[in-house]
Amino acid sequence: MSAPRPVAAIIGDVVGSKRAADRRALHRRVSAALEQINRGVPGVGPAGPAVPVTPLWITAGDEYQGAFATVGAALSASFRLRLALLPDVDVRHGLGWGPVSVLSDEPRVEDGPGWWMARAAIEEVETAESKAAWRSLRTAYRRADGVEGPEEGAVNAALVARDQLVSGAGAGSLSVLAGMLAGMSQKEIAADLGISASAVSQRIRRDGLAALLRVDGLLRTVGSEA
Repeated sequence: MSAPRPVAAIIGDVVGSKRAADRRALHRRVSAALEQINRGVPGVGPAGPAVPVTPLWITAGDEYQGAFATVGAALSASFRLRLALLPDVDVRHGLGWGPVSVLSDEPRVEDGPGWWMARAAIEEVETAESKAAWRSLRTAYRRADGVEGPEEGAVNAALVARDQLVSGAGAGSLSVLAGMLAGMSQKEIAADLGISASAVSQRIRRDGLAALLRVDGLLRTVGSEA
């Protein structure tokens, strides 16, 4: 029997979910965001949107998990999930690259280094959030020992910058960024938001939205040769 192929596992949860006034509404909102990602992450790979190899689903409380074929697809999915929920709800993610085994199908139970690394990564994010200098960190990546794949240092360097820029953007700028990710022109974004094209341009420059778009585009290609 051949060894399991590595996948990019994601474990995510809601930051400060216990403080939510309406946990049922929070559950519905997170579920809707996960379902949107399960339909495919745009712009990943030549075949079109990247569909998870293990669909994202809520495992317990405010925690969810899923897996993608490449690290790039998982990175892009985590980015879009966070943007879909901000500014009212924030989430953290741990991404792990490594082999995964299916222990049972009904109910679905998976195990293996990919999940162990994802768990280690999200715990790393939780620890970092307790330090003032790292309070904006929301995403971390770990690779299993002895497995070929994207280097941790390079990926995490990009994630630190991505999370810092997102955390510093206001609600208006996040709406502009959503439009940019959807491929809308600045004129179209302005009309959609009911603001001037000049205001859109100012937000893009002020909050580094063009840089965020570029970072997303580059990260989407990570591991695509695997």
